[in-house]
Amino acid sequence: MIPLYKLEKLPRIQKLRKIAKIFTFAENRLCMAAVKDVKIFSEAELVFFSEAAALLAGDSLFCEDERKTFNEAAGVFMSGIAAGGMKTASEDTAPFRRALNYVKHILLASTGRDQADWDFISRDGCLDPRKRHIFDGMMVYMEDIRSPFNVGAMFRTAESFGVEKIILSPLCADPGHRRAQRTAMGCTGIIPWERLDMFPACDSEPQNNLPIFALETGGIPITEFQFPRRGILITGSEELGVSPRALAAADASLGRLSIPSYGAKASLNVSVAFGIAAQAWAVSLRSEKMLLY
Repeated sequence: MIPLYKLEKLPRIQKLRKIAKIFTFAENRLCMAAVKDVKIFSEAELVFFSEAAALLAGDSLFCEDERKTFNEAAGVFMSGIAAGGMKTASEDTAPFRRALNYVKHILLASTGRDQADWDFISRDGCLDPRKRHIFDGMMVYMEDIRSPFNVGAMFRTAESFGVEKIILSPLCADPGHRRAQRTAMGCTGIIPWERLDMFPACDSEPQNNLPIFALETGGIPITEFQFPRRGILITGSEELGVSPRALAAADASLGRLSIPSYGAKASLNVSVAFGIAAQAWAVSLRSEKMLLY
């Protein structure tokens, strides 16, 4: 970490950026400690944070509103240090993480820079696949989803609602893309997936042996749709929706699932629509499973 005497001599914007990095480091450490019972900060680091906060409190880096919010958030963090906390993850670190998050974003905003996706802290790599609840046979086909943000969000949603496996079309964005990784929050590493053209342009049969249904307009409302115990949900591209060939296959199987909407736009982002459908399917499977016992 930069020595405080050097930090004091930096120009305002550069100083803010350096301090933002310091608190981002602290937030990262707390985030990791929240999932593993490890030592969070050394004594030297705690002393450094105390002195840095005192330096900021007496500096003229912020406007009045920013200073008030900053001092409140920094005060929560410093109270944990003063009370002897934050040395191990044995206590709840959520209040301190939230305080650090406020501090970091106040500092970034003060530099005149808008927040970007990489400014957010995630717990990538900290997920335990053994804790996954999976509905056997609950599968998803992402057909030509072009946005890495949407792919990552859909992986995260799929993991949350027990999807067993994801199939990606050849033109679907890569789950390994850094933007997909950011929105997936570690879920691309614990949910199985493969690339496969389920509906090739040739006259061969679709590449699956499970019933299929498409998330598309003009179908059965979600409140009336009979979700299968095992099957594949097809989601289409952001621009063109589900392809005609995939729709034809779905119509010949379980049909189309639609989400009624009431606005002027009359459409949803594909990752949002998928989340609504996945949750409804998971509830259906959960209810059916409970009736078996």
